[in-house]
Amino acid sequence: MVSRKQLNWIMIIVLMAVVFGGLVWVNYQFANNNPGGNDFLPHYVGARALIFEGVSPYSEEVALEIQNLVFGRQAIPGENETRVVYPLYSILLFAPFALIGDYLLARVAWMIFLEISLIITAFMALKLFEWKPRLTMLGFYYLFSIFWYHAFRSLINGNAVILVGLMLAGTLYAIKAEKDKIAGLFLAFSTIKPNLVILVIIFILIWCLYQKRMQIIMWFFGSMVVLTLGGMLVIPNWILQNIWEILNYPAYNPAGSIADVIGNWFPGMGSIIKWMISGSLGLLLVYEWWIARKQGFHWFLWTVCITLLISQWIGIQTDPGNFIVLFTPFVMVIAFLDKRWNKFGSAAAVILMVIVLTGLWILFITTLNYDYQPAQSPLLYFPLPGIVLIGLYWIKWWVTDSKQILWSDIA
Repeated sequence: MVSRKQLNWIMIIVLMAVVFGGLVWVNYQFANNNPGGNDFLPHYVGARALIFEGVSPYSEEVALEIQNLVFGRQAIPGENETRVVYPLYSILLFAPFALIGDYLLARVAWMIFLEISLIITAFMALKLFEWKPRLTMLGFYYLFSIFWYHAFRSLINGNAVILVGLMLAGTLYAIKAEKDKIAGLFLAFSTIKPNLVILVIIFILIWCLYQKRMQIIMWFFGSMVVLTLGGMLVIPNWILQNIWEILNYPAYNPAGSIADVIGNWFPGMGSIIKWMISGSLGLLLVYEWWIARKQGFHWFLWTVCITLLISQWIGIQTDPGNFIVLFTPFVMVIAFLDKRWNKFGSAAAVILMVIVLTGLWILFITTLNYDYQPAQSPLLYFPLPGIVLIGLYWIKWWVTDSKQILWSDIA
């Protein structure tokens, strides 16, 4: 006789199996009918070359193989050379998928992995900000987390930036839960795209030093030593090879910062614009770090969010495809709207999500350029960071003006 509890578990398992089967089918149909995944392809090829042939993923041999798969020939000057630029230890993330010989199936598995990562990131963001939206809003929130422009485009292209967002959210959640060893480990793995996290890592380590959370610091540096030396056992000079790829990266990629974009609009003023933007944002960041260094977790969390935002505008090489890392700061804004204004706040949060969801897609479609794949307009450097910047400083203004500690008195 099957008990009610056992029957419930059976139903849950069957439902999960059906959902997962549906997910596999949808992703397979999409990948089969829409060739792509060009952010995943280089790392898939590079990982297979290292695992099965012992060839460096940074080698010209691997680069040529990737380009032949993307273009059907070697890349010509001015084209995206689609080379491997990530640190060697990123292979640990790609290796399970590189073991799949069929690229289509590997891409499907990778897309499912990224979709699950987006959902987990959205869940952890709710926990970070202690936000409990109503059921209908919650459903829309999870749909938004996958289908808004910066997430869905990264998903289609197979961009590992989704995992960077996951690692950062995991780091912050582990710090909140006082799981300092896990926080240090997650923070180390977030460096698979170091340009996106370098400023955040510096601030987190400074804050941990002042807060005497030394385990986070030790586990971060310990993990980095293990990852770096482990890579050197495989390719002794991988760091030099990787640095060379990083230095060459801007030469075959479009403008990598808003300063570059604005400089292209105003020829002859590029250097002045870069220094003005980088200098002003740098000073702002130092000021925020200084006042946050001895504050509690909630102030720290706000400062991590503003640091993530500024790191996308300060002049470090990036592009709008990386703005999925701003999902957690964006959730801080909509969660605060919901908590601050009760029922009106819920409507405002939904409206803001709808504006971001539809507005970014409309901007992308109406400004689309076509190359070997659809190319996004540099105008996309501005909307989301601008919204998040205004939202974060509105939060800080309200908290400071009302003399409250961030989040603590908000139901």
